[in-house]
Amino acid sequence: MVTDSNSQQPLLQVEDLKTHFPVRQGILQRVVDHVRAVDGISFNIKPGETLGLVGESGCGKTTVGRSILRLVPATSGRVRYEGQDIFSMNAREMRDIRRKMQIIFQDPAGSLNPRMRVGRIVGEPLEVHGIAKGDELRTRVEQLLERCGLWRQAADRYPHEFSGGQRQRIGIARALALEPKLIVCDEPTSALDVSIQSQILNLLADLQEEFGLSYLFISHDMAVIHHVCRRIAVMYDGKIVEEGDRTSIIENPQHPYTQALLSAVPEVDPRRQKKRVTYEGMRM
Repeated sequence: MVTDSNSQQPLLQVEDLKTHFPVRQGILQRVVDHVRAVDGISFNIKPGETLGLVGESGCGKTTVGRSILRLVPATSGRVRYEGQDIFSMNAREMRDIRRKMQIIFQDPAGSLNPRMRVGRIVGEPLEVHGIAKGDELRTRVEQLLERCGLWRQAADRYPHEFSGGQRQRIGIARALALEPKLIVCDEPTSALDVSIQSQILNLLADLQEEFGLSYLFISHDMAVIHHVCRRIAVMYDGKIVEEGDRTSIIENPQHPYTQALLSAVPEVDPRRQKKRVTYEGMRM
């Protein structure tokens, strides 16, 4: 699902990213502590590359994706997109950069406005950025829907009229509307049936090859990460504990937490027995 980009400069650079949330108590709501959701992580993503960020629920991986896009405020650190410091940008500069960085959310139902028709949902980014309107807007929306495996008439329907997999295709079409270079995939298949998961993963792979996309692919499922990513970063308790190419992480994990994650992946053959590895503090 990636191209060989060893010689290319990073598209995205994350340096010592921290995102802490205050814990307040009492009538005056004084800050008594902080939840260190992301506690000093660094990684790069090159053009056309997929980096898999894997870890148990609650480890902070979703917060990483949202902090990069400034959907939640980071506490400190630096994020560069094509060499530009995102955290130092003003509102106007950030508006321009959002055309190049998009997100696919985990819950396809919750991420779509139930009161808006699909055509309005997919076309809204094009309208907001002044790219298309009228008949041209309608044509572009229909083309996006078709490219993502839906039909043109789907633009006239509401999200509740679609299955979970179809709603995720709508979310993907919306993310593609502004022709971004980087997409944060925040557990895009975890809410779907296994058979539908494979269809969505294949669609993402085809789109990456066609448009040269880079993905930050966030998941708690090591099997999915193994399938779609050539490079993997393992996250635990707000930190990246191990990072490397797919082969080294899967076949020779060094950190005990990575070993525990891999031992939790079910065996396809029921006759094969796998020794379960535990790691103190795991919530999976």
